[in-house]
Amino acid sequence: MEIVYNSTRDNRIQVKASEAILKGLSDDGGLFVPDHIPALGKGLKELAGMTYQEIAYEVMRLYLTDFTEEELKSCIDSAYDSKFDTKEIAPLVQADGAYFLELFHGATIAFKDMALSILPHLMITAARKNKVKNEIVILTATSGDTGKAALAGFAGVKGTKIIVFYPKSGVSPIQERQMVTQKGENTYVVGIHGNFDDAQSGVKKLFADKELAARMDRQGYQFSSANSINIGRLVPQIVYYVYAYVKLLEAGKIGEGDKINVVVPTGNFGNILAAFYAKNMGLPIGRLICASNDNKVLYDFFRTGIYDKNREFVLTSSPSMDILISSNLERLIYRIAGNDPEKNRDYMNALAGAGKYEITKEMGEKLTDFYGGFASEEEAAQTIRALQEKCGYIIDTHTAVAACVYHKYVEETKDHTPAIIASTASPYKFTRSVMKAIDEKYDSMTDFDLVDELSSISKVAIPKAIEEIRSAPVVHDHVCEKDGMEQAVETFLGLQ
Repeated sequence: MEIVYNSTRDNRIQVKASEAILKGLSDDGGLFVPDHIPALGKGLKELAGMTYQEIAYEVMRLYLTDFTEEELKSCIDSAYDSKFDTKEIAPLVQADGAYFLELFHGATIAFKDMALSILPHLMITAARKNKVKNEIVILTATSGDTGKAALAGFAGVKGTKIIVFYPKSGVSPIQERQMVTQKGENTYVVGIHGNFDDAQSGVKKLFADKELAARMDRQGYQFSSANSINIGRLVPQIVYYVYAYVKLLEAGKIGEGDKINVVVPTGNFGNILAAFYAKNMGLPIGRLICASNDNKVLYDFFRTGIYDKNREFVLTSSPSMDILISSNLERLIYRIAGNDPEKNRDYMNALAGAGKYEITKEMGEKLTDFYGGFASEEEAAQTIRALQEKCGYIIDTHTAVAACVYHKYVEETKDHTPAIIASTASPYKFTRSVMKAIDEKYDSMTDFDLVDELSSISKVAIPKAIEEIRSAPVVHDHVCEKDGMEQAVETFLGLQ
């Protein structure tokens, strides 16, 4: 059955999947959501034994219904290839009573690669299908990982340019170096004096600027987004939850129909929303455990029904989660509001105005599948150290937040359902924080000496993504104030 995509703020706006991917964000500021969530087309036993690429096709074809089989398989095969350093694409590692789903084996060693490896191919295919003549300008705000993964995905792709804004003092040294050394004449990276929410709000403002859009169109450009608000990011993320389940089934760790819990370190809410969609497709997921760091806006929301961004913004060692406005939560709010765009719009207007909203009791009753937890900086560090000492397994700071919250969840609920923890980044991406958590003595070493030491104690080879940036020259040194983002875009595109 064909799926059309509606805006969360006006469901009279209806577009095909390819159009939603191209636009990224609806013209009214809403996010595109499928008019229904499809059921899995094949049984779980039938999916067992399939490769990652085959499962990706079986899931994505249900959402991207205006793509032909040939088009979709071509995109999948181009995305999930030798860029990944493991044949499994997303291996599962059992440690300390849970299964860590390693989503960091792509080109930039973070989970964003799972979707951003395929998004450029989906976008170029969509442009061809819709007879787009303009050059597509990918405009993205990043809290660290999306930026590099998007840059790597779109670098050198004909018919595209990509502009990435990141908080100058809000990413790890490795994350920043990955971005500022990115090659490609179609790439542009700008550090802003502000935090991720400032960058994200600035990008949304640029998308909504009709006069800027008109000037761009006159010069042969149009915006699209590689942020997690793009359904071309969200749909590929559903795949790895299905894949993880059938791999456990295949290995005899669970029986067909047995429930699993899913634990996700959460910032912008896209990754856990993908798990929610998978559950609603029929994947036997019990609880969706939403793990926050000290910026615990989502923890508070799930506990109280009040979303309130009016709080101190905390810079943590898990910077990809340092977010106070979780954009993808709007998709969930729209759904629990009965797919009512007017109600959703009221909540989003309240968030934009007073910075907070409170959902109704009836809406809250639809969130029982979710569990909100958080881990402090000290707790996350203790989790890294304890796991390394107990199992010899080393995780990054974001995964540590999830692992810590999972143990709190089990302690509180006594629920021992098999759990998958989304391991969202390689420890090599956050070497200083990871190594300092293991032993304070490491804090005196240089970043790349820490990389070598991490390799030595973990017995895991240094990823190519890290080796490449050791001596790579900086090619992007652009910095602007948060109100200078439009000028940066105009400079890069040469707009008059």
